[in-house]
Amino acid sequence: MTEVEITEDTLIVHILGWDRLWAFKNRIEVPLSHVESGEMDPEIARREWWKGIKAPGTGLPGVIKAGTFYQRRERVFWDVHDPDKTIVIQLRDERYARLNIEVEAPPATVAAIKQVLDGLR
Repeated sequence: MTEVEITEDTLIVHILGWDRLWAFKNRIEVPLSHVESGEMDPEIARREWWKGIKAPGTGLPGVIKAGTFYQRRERVFWDVHDPDKTIVIQLRDERYARLNIEVEAPPATVAAIKQVLDGLR
């Protein structure tokens, strides 16, 4: 699972617990100006458990998908156990094209991201 922190100019994804080991990361920092959108999307996790080339990452369909994966010629970061808690953060001009992450409160997290992005535009 992850926790999203939004500062004045940065979105920080903290990878929590054992997921640090499975994802080979403990945090991802992205300038808010590079965040395109944030959406709830539990279906992406259900559709894409099986897809992607690990580089490095951990994939056990139906259990965990964590780390860096290449999907459709894009580098994507995953940290999902429970598809129902999945959000997708679209990025531009970053190492990752998107972050597919599990958060404790998807509606609240997405609302916070949208509020910050609306303030920037």
